[in-house]
Amino acid sequence: MRTVLVTGPGGAGTTTVAAATARASARAGRRTLLVTRDRVPGGLGFPDDPGPVAADHLLDHARTDSGAHFRAELLALQERAATVFDLLGAGRMDAEELTELPGSAELALLHTLHRAAAGDWSRAGYDTLVIALPPLTEAIALLALPAQLRRYLRRLLPQERQAARALRPVLAQLAGVPMPAQWLYAAAARKDAELAEAEALIGDRSTTLRLVAEPGPAAEEALRAARTGFALHGLRTDLLVANRVLPRHSADPFFAGLAAQQEKTLARWYEDRAPETAAPGGGAAASREALYEAPHLGHDPRGAEDLDLLGVPAPDDRPAGRADDPWWTERAAPDGPDGHEGFVWCLPLPGAVKSGLRLVRRGDEILLAVGPFRRSVRLESALRRCTVSGAALRDGVLRVRFTPDPSLWPRTP
Repeated sequence: MRTVLVTGPGGAGTTTVAAATARASARAGRRTLLVTRDRVPGGLGFPDDPGPVAADHLLDHARTDSGAHFRAELLALQERAATVFDLLGAGRMDAEELTELPGSAELALLHTLHRAAAGDWSRAGYDTLVIALPPLTEAIALLALPAQLRRYLRRLLPQERQAARALRPVLAQLAGVPMPAQWLYAAAARKDAELAEAEALIGDRSTTLRLVAEPGPAAEEALRAARTGFALHGLRTDLLVANRVLPRHSADPFFAGLAAQQEKTLARWYEDRAPETAAPGGGAAASREALYEAPHLGHDPRGAEDLDLLGVPAPDDRPAGRADDPWWTERAAPDGPDGHEGFVWCLPLPGAVKSGLRLVRRGDEILLAVGPFRRSVRLESALRRCTVSGAALRDGVLRVRFTPDPSLWPRTP
């Protein structure tokens, strides 16, 4: 199943472009499901229902209900831990008294990704899944969350250290209740499996990001910062939709000025994506798959016909991009006459600056901080037997040099 995750700066029209993308996919003959966190703007023909429910031919719509998901999860946890709560004298809570907490919307979206990865929707016959995400920074944090939560679970509840596993039945019989560790580790295992499925979907080659931005200085800065976050987490984009693009020639000085400002931004976006070919309006040209200009309709889209007028292209069946991790390792020349041949770990980080970069080795992991973005990466087997001997940021690529540790590296006769 092809998955398209749509995000952009707040107020750029992300939900509208996601709806237009889903309609384009359905018109191309692919059974499509659109998932939104917020209500689709009224008049666009999408039912306001958790769904999935039919919206048009080959097109269904579902809306995540974060409140219902929060209550269901908490009640399920309460049920699994009922014996322990009773032992502690804790009072039971009813669904009616539960109010969702901050972060529940993000967890509901993660559950949506899990459902898609688990096959709930692919078995329903959907060919394309389009998900409208929150704004850029929140979206990056959300997509990084499954890997981060799985790391926390491994550190806090490591499977190899389940204390007194053999003694638990005896202790449970003496205490008269199941030992907390038993249900706790079981719950952690279930949650880890769900997170693993969501993480696999996000990292799959058939999953790409579709960015939406209204051309202008603020959007340009937001996208520039977000590019680093996307690269750090290995996320791929298939299209930037420049939304609400004004006509380039207007007799009105006010609209002409706004259009000129948009054109400057568009020229830079074209240049970033295809710097080798000339564009008719100046700057450089990019293919339709790299940058698309959605026209300003003069009003907010009011119906399915307006969504079609935006002309947003359907996602490709075979998205471009690497099928593996976008980072790679190269051989390095020995350090000095008696030095060992080393390795250079290359991490593309467009937009990163040296002053905002931090790199820490901790055991078998590298902890990376690039501006506001953070990621912990487990090293390959060969690199785990090396020490970090240097790092440099050049041409948007972080190069980390590793030198074999003689105490860990196999000696050759």
